[in-house]
Amino acid sequence: MKATGGLGRSGGSRASRPRQADIARLAGVSQPTVSLILGGGSAAVGIAEDTRRKVMAAAEQLGYMPDPIAKRLAAGQNNLLGLYTFTATFPTEMSHAYYPFLVGIEQETAAQGYDLLMFIASSTTGERPHAEVLNRVRLADGCLFLGRHLPVPEMDRLLATDLPVVYIGRHDDFGDRLPYVGADYVSASADVVRHLAGLGHRKILYVREPDEAITSVDREAGFRRGMAECGLPVGRETVVRTDGGDLTPDRLRSWHGEGVTAIVTEATDTDAAHLALLAAAEQAGYRFPEDLSLATLGTPQRPGPGQTPLTGFALPRREMGAAAVRLLTGLIAGDRTLSRHQLMSCELEPGGTAGPVS
Repeated sequence: MKATGGLGRSGGSRASRPRQADIARLAGVSQPTVSLILGGGSAAVGIAEDTRRKVMAAAEQLGYMPDPIAKRLAAGQNNLLGLYTFTATFPTEMSHAYYPFLVGIEQETAAQGYDLLMFIASSTTGERPHAEVLNRVRLADGCLFLGRHLPVPEMDRLLATDLPVVYIGRHDDFGDRLPYVGADYVSASADVVRHLAGLGHRKILYVREPDEAITSVDREAGFRRGMAECGLPVGRETVVRTDGGDLTPDRLRSWHGEGVTAIVTEATDTDAAHLALLAAAEQAGYRFPEDLSLATLGTPQRPGPGQTPLTGFALPRREMGAAAVRLLTGLIAGDRTLSRHQLMSCELEPGGTAGPVS
């Protein structure tokens, strides 16, 4: 049997999508009335309840689904949140440090009634310029940024637009222009030093990467604060910057011979210095905490020796991702009462790689 009208077939092979005009004919009302009822809001308040019921029944009978693009354009937004990562490849393994961030972002995005649109600066064919990708993030109503190194010039240009953005991590180069949700690395790092001092350690070494990322700067600041609060000296050799290439077993033995009883490392996206220290300790035959105590500022990709839980602190990654989404959706909604710079506390984890001085 041949179908007719708006409910017919296009080209004889594919059923056309029901339209508001079809609903109007079936319900016996005008198309503007259908539009008001399906659109909801204050404009439909004066329409009789009987008319409303007929329209909704007709829409259900026809299997009408509103056009999401048209609906969002009419509302002045797309109901899309963007997510831009600065990593070379997008992390998919559950063990990856970014994975909990993504879980929190995904869950809170759904809870806020948005969809998530992902933008990346890399592909299988190589890196794409940040400026090229950042120009596309304006497809979303607002965008989250995640990654250790922020492309400052490109971000500066983006902040000159009216697109709401939120960075996951502390970043003060742009003042109040760049809202962020970060971890309080300074306080957390000082807590780790106080924990080591409470175990009797008086000569503590901090081994970090030669990187000026804000997370590394904050960790060192916290380490120095903790040392000062515990009355422990911080000399020229107390903070060691290395890419890991010069962390040899002999150098580790030299530190031990000079009275170092605890070493602190930092967790980064590469964990270069941390992993090099673990390798040097293994080659030197040192065990943690029997021969040396080890603490790490953050959660590295690889746990401590023999899967022993590391002494250090844990980042509330999932909570930070969710908080960043809430901040972004609030900015999109125009909420001026929100705190644009939010730092979340990190919980001290005693772990098993640091113990009392023997």
